[in-house]
Amino acid sequence: MLILAIDTSLDACAAAVLDTDAGELLARESQAMKRGHAEALMPLIARVMKASGIAFASLDRIAVTNGPGSFTGLRVGLSAARGIALAANKPVVGLTTLTAYAAPVVAQNGEHPIVSAIDARHDHVYFQVTSGDGSSLLRPRVAPVEEALGAGRFGAPHLVGNAARILADRWPADAPPPFRVDAQPAPDISWVAWLGAAVSPEDAPARPYYLRAPDAKPSQDAVQRVSQPPAS
Repeated sequence: MLILAIDTSLDACAAAVLDTDAGELLARESQAMKRGHAEALMPLIARVMKASGIAFASLDRIAVTNGPGSFTGLRVGLSAARGIALAANKPVVGLTTLTAYAAPVVAQNGEHPIVSAIDARHDHVYFQVTSGDGSSLLRPRVAPVEEALGAGRFGAPHLVGNAARILADRWPADAPPPFRVDAQPAPDISWVAWLGAAVSPEDAPARPYYLRAPDAKPSQDAVQRVSQPPAS
């Protein structure tokens, strides 16, 4: 299966092409950025597709992060993924950012619970808790940081996500200390691709997964800039 993966959910603009039969990425690119995803994404995708040697028509699926994260960034990525899928007549799947953060840790099949956390600002985080094998211990939610710290009741956690350090710095002294802290600014695009191969379009729709209502909406111009895929 050939998969184009896209992530603009947080502080990066990233894309990759995965060949699951070969078990490797054919191409990938990730640029750190807090804003400007709308301008950067389509040229980045064009470079990744060219480097992969794969035509859009040869893809089997498009995978994209659908939140939680930056409201504008999510819309940019989703619009691009849907536009490419429509033009190439391919299915598109949406993957939560929290799951993308947890995926490489779940792959290790460790014994520690995994807390995936994203900064929601105003002393709040988006977070979820899974066991080492990926089964759910606490479903995704947005909550005050103090509530998220209650995840210590599941044992010494592996903290991942761009809010991992926020939680670690305030971790209760009377709770088991974090086993490990991985504070990445954005998920690894390779795991977005692998997750995209593991889900079905019926179970993973490419629509925003906000966990709370957006404070602002992207401009129509920004959405239109990413609505048309480049030529193959």
